[in-house]
Amino acid sequence: MIAGKIAQAAFLVAGALYAAPPAPGTYTVVATSVADPAKKDSATVTVTPPGIFVSLAPPMAIVPLGGKHAFSATVTGTTRGQSSAVTWSVEEGAAGGSVDANGNYTAPAAEGVFHVVATSAADASRSARANAIATSLTALTADRRTLWTPGLNAVGGIPNRSTICATVEASSYGNGAQDATDGIQAAIDACPPGQVVQLSAGTFTINGGQIVYLNKGVTLRGAGPQLTKLQKTDGAKPGREAAGPHPSPLIIIGPARWGQPGGSSTNLTSDAVKGAYSVTVASASAFRAGQIVLLDELSGAAWQADPRGQVWASPDGRVTWQLHNPARPTDDPLKPTTPTSGDAAGWFCRQDRPTNEIKKIIAVSGNTVTFDTPVHISYRTSHTAQLSTFWIAHTRNAGVEDLSVVGGDNGQIRFLWAAESWAKNIDNTTWHDEGFAVDYSFRVEIRDSYVHDAAWAQPGGAGYAISLANGSSEVLIENCIVVRANKLMVARSSGTASVFGYNYVDQGYINTNGGWIEVGLNASHMAGPHHVLFEGNYAFNWDSDKTHGSSIYHTVFRNHLRGIRARFTNQLNGKPIDDTQGNGPARCIGTGYYSYWMTFIGNVLGAAGKMSGWANETSFPIAGAGGIWMLGWDDWPPYLTDQRVKATAVRHGNFDYLSNGVVWDPSNPDHRLPRSLYLSKKPAFFNAGTGYTWPWVDPGGSTKLYTLPAKARFDAGTPFTQP
Repeated sequence: MIAGKIAQAAFLVAGALYAAPPAPGTYTVVATSVADPAKKDSATVTVTPPGIFVSLAPPMAIVPLGGKHAFSATVTGTTRGQSSAVTWSVEEGAAGGSVDANGNYTAPAAEGVFHVVATSAADASRSARANAIATSLTALTADRRTLWTPGLNAVGGIPNRSTICATVEASSYGNGAQDATDGIQAAIDACPPGQVVQLSAGTFTINGGQIVYLNKGVTLRGAGPQLTKLQKTDGAKPGREAAGPHPSPLIIIGPARWGQPGGSSTNLTSDAVKGAYSVTVASASAFRAGQIVLLDELSGAAWQADPRGQVWASPDGRVTWQLHNPARPTDDPLKPTTPTSGDAAGWFCRQDRPTNEIKKIIAVSGNTVTFDTPVHISYRTSHTAQLSTFWIAHTRNAGVEDLSVVGGDNGQIRFLWAAESWAKNIDNTTWHDEGFAVDYSFRVEIRDSYVHDAAWAQPGGAGYAISLANGSSEVLIENCIVVRANKLMVARSSGTASVFGYNYVDQGYINTNGGWIEVGLNASHMAGPHHVLFEGNYAFNWDSDKTHGSSIYHTVFRNHLRGIRARFTNQLNGKPIDDTQGNGPARCIGTGYYSYWMTFIGNVLGAAGKMSGWANETSFPIAGAGGIWMLGWDDWPPYLTDQRVKATAVRHGNFDYLSNGVVWDPSNPDHRLPRSLYLSKKPAFFNAGTGYTWPWVDPGGSTKLYTLPAKARFDAGTPFTQP
């Protein structure tokens, strides 16, 4: 830009960064040898004007149905004689509301996410848009809400590919008797993007630490999850703690298994504002349109007062590490330095940068970088906010479909540096570590799958069903059955703007302590997760643990949280696990210590006729049979309760079977609930089989609960066929 760095590029000549003059034109940069002035070379540099840039404030607004909100536009980069005015419009037309010549927006009568656009009068190619969320749900304020467009929803959904580039027959490898890795990999390597590698019915063995890499935009498709099986016979075994001799997953969707040094980081020059689509950086030379990048900031942690003495946390409570003074036996390997040091501060994020999100760049202009989705939480220059490239390009548009996987002993299916990629209709069973692991990835979708029976259902990462980690963002997990593992879902320094929607989640347990009721729906287990939406699920509870630090700003909307696990058998010892026999801690909704700004709206809590001995509010250890709410609890002595958790929680419109009534926030008279916070219409899987009512959770209706399609499949014993 004028009087700054060259627009779109910068040249480094003998260690010198070229600075452009204040006027556009063509200039010559000359480098002369100090040792021999006769030796020199030159480069021609064209300096361009920065052009007009339009910005809108606020970048996102929550507007009541029929309500009004004022937007303002700022135009920079005009030259003498050019107008700084804008024209206003609503991208969706009259259906999205209206906006007058001064930027005053009026929301329509219908729910939706609409876009107010300001276009430069001087240059109609330059514009900016803001999200106007028209909603009846005023209880979900702008700081708690974001634009949830997860998985492949934002790009038209999972592609239905029909061109088969190769078919791999199980019979060619003895139907599992011989290793098939090389044959499958060769077919993938030769397949053009956008096509399908078809696996026949039968069994394919992947042994000896070998892995199938889906490292390009193709689909690996079986004949069906009950017909095509990928197995690792030298891997995980039911009830066995040890991994095999060559621990490995079966499939990696991505370019590599292990990370390498590389990538670059650039400081932001002004705060990234929640809801904005653009950030400004010190130098944009490393960035280009289409790139997948990481936005993060330092935690800013220091010693804060805590009932145990002190805790290492940010002053505002956004990040709390598991480190105390005096030290506690459960502390993570951390050191109280600035920035935070110690191994744990880099387990699932860049060192001391657990608050993060992955973005897709759509434009670079000067030092302004624009994304295709909004910033979901603010990133502050006072916390050295940075935008970073990755060491390797992400694999895009790759998917695995219609098969079963068994025996992976370093995870089963791993998304590593993957974007806009998916797993669909997968039977995922008997694994060590994670059934599905999503790391360093963006807009991954896991749907219509059956994740069940971890080989060793233990904490410490041994038997998690689904894991998001290392900044993974805008992930969609939808219409799945997830049962009989330790943690059924975790989010470790990741999960931003992800959605866990319409899943049946049950029977989470510890195989050596079946009486302990684990967390069910969950987006925690390492500091940093924020703004994950849980909508329309059935689970035995929702909780957020503080084992390795805090999570914040999650939203729990229209779920049935029963408080009691369905009766099942512990696969380690064959004994029944029955929560009606005094197991605990029994709770419908729990939030661990340091879990701030959580939102619970429109849920149905408990089980009809099963609440005898339960309390509305409880703490740990529970005195009675269970509690509808257990907010701010701590399972470590001396069993304190964090009162700030309850104080920052929003609870509105939840029905419970203890009081048999709906409890509304008395400070909010608006009792309307939208059908969804991320779907614009009834999802197709609710029309499958006999058809199902949506929304299926209706706390204010005469019928509180209809039927969740995923649970109907589980109950019928047909996990891939909708009754």
